Amino acid sequence: MSHANHPTRTPDTRTPDTRILAAVAHTAFFLLLGASLARFLLRHPGDPRTPWIIALSITLALLYVLGPALGVRETTPTARRLLWLGLVVTTWVVLVVLAPSFAWCAVPLFFTAVRTLPPRAAIILVALLTTLVVIAQLQLAGAFDPNLLLAPPAVAALATAVFVHMERQAQAQRALIDDLIRTRRELAATERREGTLAERQRLSMEIHDTLAQNLSSQQMLLQAADRTWDTDPATARAHVRTATGIAAHGLAEARRLVHDLAPPELADGAGLADALRSLDAGPDITVRFHLEGTPSALPDRVQSALLRIAQGALANVREHSGARTAALTLSFLGDQVVLDIADDGHGFTEPRPDAAERGHGLPAMRARVRQLGGTLTIESAPGEGTVLSAAVPLEPTP
Repeated sequence: MSHANHPTRTPDTRTPDTRILAAVAHTAFFLLLGASLARFLLRHPGDPRTPWIIALSITLALLYVLGPALGVRETTPTARRLLWLGLVVTTWVVLVVLAPSFAWCAVPLFFTAVRTLPPRAAIILVALLTTLVVIAQLQLAGAFDPNLLLAPPAVAALATAVFVHMERQAQAQRALIDDLIRTRRELAATERREGTLAERQRLSMEIHDTLAQNLSSQQMLLQAADRTWDTDPATARAHVRTATGIAAHGLAEARRLVHDLAPPELADGAGLADALRSLDAGPDITVRFHLEGTPSALPDRVQSALLRIAQGALANVREHSGARTAALTLSFLGDQVVLDIADDGHGFTEPRPDAAERGHGLPAMRARVRQLGGTLTIESAPGEGTVLSAAVPLEPTP
């Protein structure tokens, strides 16, 4: 549905205190205007100025009412607002000249001036209006009265100070709201960027731990089949069949990545223990699985992460360790779950903690465990095999 023809509403950014003060000032204006008109009619019956006073009073009331429709709530002065304020003040000045009792309408006009003009211009206009009020009151009294000389400036100063303070508070709050909105938008954009980077990293690890490892295994098996094809056809065919099975598994992984589903080993309600039990590291390596402790339900992301770590570790065992056997041990220790992958390969000298790790496998495993608040440790020595341990904390059961 198109909204091109709908008018745009300017949001009212005034604070509740400012809105209350505005309502009080507007009410006071009409009360003082009505009281001044009633006073003139009671004090001056049959006065030839009466038609002009009534007409000017009605005009002033209509102009005051039309103010919001002319845009006086906008936050920046415009020619239309200044013209409106000029008409209101001019009409009021003519009324005061004809009937000094209308001078009491000046106080609500102070508020209107502060709301319409910049602070310095508003103060100048208030000073001029106050001077006119003093002259009108002295004329109405018919004699010099110090109270009439000092009271209007004091009231004007107090009222203007309150109005200016309220307006500055409203402006500060508008600025604060704008800052909060801008900050929230920036935060949302940052979260989106971080989410994109995290998802990119996750997919990178998924591809490495599944498709890349599967392709590497297929390459090794096909190369082995090629070397033994003429001398040992049966072994070569076995390598090809194993490579075919790995290719089928890789195809399932590719489809899962497209649909962003759980690992196929965990599909159909299969648990982590069953998924780990079904893993293998190739035809030349025997993989054994052990379960320790009382199994408990694990979050999907924990199961997926531990399964991927096991797959990546077994890929490293197959490609780098020269091991004949590997053992997977899943331990439920109450407040944490621990997965150990041990092999009897040739091992290696552990790198320094600050040394960069080669390849993508170990950094990916560390990133997976870190995302779950866990730790990844590796124990290895030349000729003594390797043990990789991933520990993930579990939330206490209520």
